[in-house]
Amino acid sequence: MKMAFSIQQKAKIALLLFCIMACTILIRLLEDKSLNSMNNAFVSMYNDRLVPAADLFFVSEILFEKRDLIEKHHRLNNTEDEQTAKLMAVRNSKIDSVLQKYSKTFLVGDEKSTLHQLKQRLIAHQTLEKEAIFNAKANDVFAFEELNYSYKEILKNLSLLTKTQTLVGKELIKESESLYAGTKIYSAVQFALAILIGILIVSIIFASNVMKVKQEKFNLN
Repeated sequence: MKMAFSIQQKAKIALLLFCIMACTILIRLLEDKSLNSMNNAFVSMYNDRLVPAADLFFVSEILFEKRDLIEKHHRLNNTEDEQTAKLMAVRNSKIDSVLQKYSKTFLVGDEKSTLHQLKQRLIAHQTLEKEAIFNAKANDVFAFEELNYSYKEILKNLSLLTKTQTLVGKELIKESESLYAGTKIYSAVQFALAILIGILIVSIIFASNVMKVKQEKFNLN
């Protein structure tokens, strides 16, 4: 009877230990998934937000350089239209390569439409720039007002895209904080399970010693 009771108790303890082991493995898998998601969030923050934000600033600088080139071209009555056009083409190529790289990053809904609109406005702006270089006179107010309006609209698109980087970046930070809080909970549960396993081991050893003492007393009798 005592032996049957002992076997039953050991079976319960073994089942409990198995459940604890299964929970530990599950928690470990969840923790790995959480850490992987956290890593992806940080990588995305750098590749899809910080780098594009720097690239957008670079595009705005190039646009300013182009504007300055056209102003100098007319202010100094420069007749070398082809030379100015070549300088503009170099800068257009830089903008195209930056935006091509940007379009390969992860884009949210509004960001896609804004980027598409920016590309269309840049194409139209380049046409206006060519007109300003080859056809417009220094006193052609309408041509330069049209060019200036186009420039401001492009800057609005760049500003919207930059704000998107900030907003999505904040969302990624919140996601990382949530994932970090989750890993802390997983660690706390693992710590609690480790303590529980320790208590079970001690209780098993204690129960085993009690059984030995009782058996020895029984043998003496």
